[in-house]
Amino acid sequence: MRNINLRYVDETYDENGVLQTFDVHYPDNFNFAYDIVDDIAVNDPERRAMVWCNPEGEEHVFTFADMKRWSDKTANYLAEHGLKKGDFVMVILRRHYQFWFVALALAKLGCIIVPATFMLKEHDLEYRLNGASIKAVIATSVGDIAGIVESTMTSYDCPTVEKFFLVNGAGGGLTPLDENGKPPVDALVGARLSGPEGICAAPVERDGWLDFNTGVREASDEFESVQTNVFDPMIMYFSSGTSGNPKMVLHDSTYAIGHLMTAKHWHNVRPDGIHFTIADTGWGKAVWGKFYGQWMMEACVFTYDFDRFNAAEILGMIKRYNITTLCCPPTMYRLMMQEDFSQFDLSSLEYSTTAGEALNPDVFNFWKETTGLTIFEGFGQTETPLTIGNLTNTTPRPGSMGRPVPLFTTEIQRDDGTRCDPGQTGEICIKMEGHPAGIMMEYYRNPEKTDEAIYDGWYHTGDTAWCDEDGYFWYVGRNDDVIKSSGYRIGPFEIESVLLEHEAVRECAVTGVPDPVRGKAVKATIVLADGFKGTDDLTRELQRWVKKQTAPYKYPRIIDYVNELPRTVNGKIRRVAIRDEDAKKNIDGLV
Repeated sequence: MRNINLRYVDETYDENGVLQTFDVHYPDNFNFAYDIVDDIAVNDPERRAMVWCNPEGEEHVFTFADMKRWSDKTANYLAEHGLKKGDFVMVILRRHYQFWFVALALAKLGCIIVPATFMLKEHDLEYRLNGASIKAVIATSVGDIAGIVESTMTSYDCPTVEKFFLVNGAGGGLTPLDENGKPPVDALVGARLSGPEGICAAPVERDGWLDFNTGVREASDEFESVQTNVFDPMIMYFSSGTSGNPKMVLHDSTYAIGHLMTAKHWHNVRPDGIHFTIADTGWGKAVWGKFYGQWMMEACVFTYDFDRFNAAEILGMIKRYNITTLCCPPTMYRLMMQEDFSQFDLSSLEYSTTAGEALNPDVFNFWKETTGLTIFEGFGQTETPLTIGNLTNTTPRPGSMGRPVPLFTTEIQRDDGTRCDPGQTGEICIKMEGHPAGIMMEYYRNPEKTDEAIYDGWYHTGDTAWCDEDGYFWYVGRNDDVIKSSGYRIGPFEIESVLLEHEAVRECAVTGVPDPVRGKAVKATIVLADGFKGTDDLTRELQRWVKKQTAPYKYPRIIDYVNELPRTVNGKIRRVAIRDEDAKKNIDGLV
């Protein structure tokens, strides 16, 4: 280990080893791919960057030298097909190792990567492709996302999209199994998935798509670097809200540097360990835990390219791959609680963290009693890296997000901008003096929303909390009613829009209700159109309707039929009144 992270940070600690100050610095031409990954590749080429495997039995260990070589080849291949600095590229690659090649290649080219989930439907894709003027789509052959992209291009006008690259995902956990849980005899499994030559060896053919794997294998690994600036746009995510379409959250390269805090002082990764964050690459949590900060710490990440979460399967991998640090949402910890822990060897595990939704004390206590490990909770947004957390060498309080990290000046404010007293609920706000590293550049093409979030020298997160006398923050909820379910952020507006397209729905409001596994379950309160009755058959039809029109995890598990919706004097639907009424009725989600 060469401690290259210390090139970018000055930090101090107290006598107990608790971080006190954390000041980052960087050159104007900082580029994560060149300055971190390629630097390690040249000076410590055999250092492990990622251990990757899938349920089909394929395994690969990638060194940093491997990552440099394959990302250089990928950059050359994409450049040959016209991608250049400033282009926005949508990437839908599940947990395939090609995601890392692509992300590094796009950074080297100065393109903006736009990660997306494979669960999107036509309605979701059309907005994203046109909203960001996407130049190219790089998608997996696993599942049906390629067909959905094609259907979107047929049904809608998306004039900026010029290129379609298809990655043979070689299984992705979807290879059919027989009644004994094994692949058919004639199925390609294990190393055969990628062919005898290994990496990117599995080709694919589909009309209108370029064969990514074959093209990258044939490309040169001699890449001429492109000049970039640390403040150039680098990555963009779509973040759901309760009004309007999802916001486009644009970040520059300081976002990568900001995640040094995430990995070093929250995930507690170390160069001789292996870190496992369970996240699909379509979500921001993937780069939180499988990319930027971990590699700045010269650490190895673990990636399992599965389709559906299986708690026993995941627990079994901890010893098999000697995983040392783990991060997953509370939902997954809750699912693990249902397993017989005597069947698993977790002795390699040294540290556990969580984020994405509130951590219930029962999960915190179970994990501590069963494994001997404390779960260190953290908090951040699509717009930020880690902003509040229980950092290394601190003592978490069950249910608390922790304290503000020293990378930012963070406080809880009243509506008038004054600081709340201890115990008083207000909005979490981050001081924007000098535009701290890692905070979003803007909501792309939406200056109004940007100005609503960043004003008077502060970034207003829209999340509310209260602070105790010792400086610990306790989460209360969202100002804008976003539903957090199983680690997903679900915007009610998107689901309402889909429901309103059904002839049976006159009006609707979508809220979240408590769910013992997911944290929150989606509930739709519906006023029916004339001639329709709220039957079980209609409920199932509406649920299928939502699943077909948008990502399946968004569908309402509970549907309530009412005569009218509660409204303000200005005519706005009062979701808070629905939630309050549900609380009185003690409505719970369905497991």
